[in-house]
Amino acid sequence: MTPSDRSTAEGILYTDQYQLTMAQLYYRMGLHEKPAQFEHFFRTYPDYGGSHKSGYCINAGLQWFLDWMKSSRFRKQDIRYLSHQKDRKGNRLFQDDFLKWLGKQDLFPSISLKAVPEGRVIHAGEPIHVIEGPLALAQLIETPLLNYLNYPILIATKAARVRESAGGQLVIDFGLRRGHERSVNAGIRAALIGGVDFSSGVGISCVLGFPPKGTHAHSMVQAFMALGEGELGAFRAYAEVYPDDCLLLVDTINTLESGIPNAIRVFQELRRKGHQPIGVRLDSGDLAYLSIQAARMLDDAGFDKTVIVLSNQLDELVIQQIISQIKDEAMKSGVDPDALIKRLVFGVGTRLITSEGDAALDGVYKLTALQEKGEWIPAIKKSESISKIINPGRKQVWRIYNHREKAEADVLAIEDENLNDFESIKLNHPTDPNMSRVLKHEQIKSMEPLLTDIIKKGVQIVDSPSITKMRAIRIMDMQRLDKGVSRLLNPHIYHVSLTEKLWRLKNEMIQKMDVR
Repeated sequence: MTPSDRSTAEGILYTDQYQLTMAQLYYRMGLHEKPAQFEHFFRTYPDYGGSHKSGYCINAGLQWFLDWMKSSRFRKQDIRYLSHQKDRKGNRLFQDDFLKWLGKQDLFPSISLKAVPEGRVIHAGEPIHVIEGPLALAQLIETPLLNYLNYPILIATKAARVRESAGGQLVIDFGLRRGHERSVNAGIRAALIGGVDFSSGVGISCVLGFPPKGTHAHSMVQAFMALGEGELGAFRAYAEVYPDDCLLLVDTINTLESGIPNAIRVFQELRRKGHQPIGVRLDSGDLAYLSIQAARMLDDAGFDKTVIVLSNQLDELVIQQIISQIKDEAMKSGVDPDALIKRLVFGVGTRLITSEGDAALDGVYKLTALQEKGEWIPAIKKSESISKIINPGRKQVWRIYNHREKAEADVLAIEDENLNDFESIKLNHPTDPNMSRVLKHEQIKSMEPLLTDIIKKGVQIVDSPSITKMRAIRIMDMQRLDKGVSRLLNPHIYHVSLTEKLWRLKNEMIQKMDVR
């Protein structure tokens, strides 16, 4: 694929065919410039299988979507391509007047966008990105928006779970070789937002301002073995070239009988030369058991400050199991479990960057309001599945905190409702009319609106935060999330509710549809 081909594939035509056919229909019906509002939300949390599921998500991906919007416009070659498309009878699919109009459109200046900021905890059923603009253009945004945002949310969420499982220990992303082509860069960025400390990916680390991290491969040891130098020769060569960054992969032959003894020998040689080795990496076998034995051998040799990097199909559950096993078994080998855990580093690859177990977020983009004669008219979609009936109209999402400083519920309110003015708030289940509760003012510590203006008619009014800032936002939100909601298995269901006013609007619209 040439650079020109890639510009076409990833530019304004980075969309589904039906977005363009709908845009032409809106143009034919005179609806194309009618102001419209669409919402992006996800219906269900990631479910990794059985009881292993998430009770929250972490928002990510917005800045790269904004970058796409700013750079995408209909070029002459894009219009030319569309002009050659045919229908089933061989007639032109897209007509000249529509294509002429389309060619004059500049996407970004036409759009306003509200969003829950990147790094924040988000929940199923609530709007996290809200697009407002001319109907035809706002419709065209659907596919790229879902593509740019659903995957990063999925990976940031997985990374946050890995971060929680690993506690304060260093976590490094090793997923570049395992991800899906160049989308892996978006995944690594999301993983860094979600809690990964560093990545092995050099280019994306450079772009995001992080030093890349890594060790060496088994192939280096194999090469020296093939040349008759053996594992020890490979370790010595690595130590000679990187005396102050010496971290050795010790499981090419036999971890405890060859790898660790040879690493200790090289570490001793480094120390005599005035250098301090970093540690070893384990990439196969029973990682908990091998960590304990490696720590014992390194401690006995006087290298109790070296780190032990673990890799090989790690995820949040495996990390939790390794830590639990070390706590149970380390003392039997004369190793302090707490000291050992503090020297662990986790290299997480495939299962993070692919969100193994649930590789697609159920994120959708739905029309919720349309403007007619200056007045916003709420829109609704009814479905045979009650869970798929959307919440209509222009809304704000409020997060309510209780006196334990924990998030009690997220509440969807009609845009002009200010929950701070309410003496009490009735929380209505989005779909079950028999489920509601009332929060009195004295039960509430504080509350905040989550949707923030990002773009107003093509002008970005909020600077994009750094990864460091987004991490801080995530940490604060996670601290305010109840442990039952954030646990790895069978998480507690977090309440996303509707105000009484929104609940009544929704049901009135459903009833009117039933009459028709």
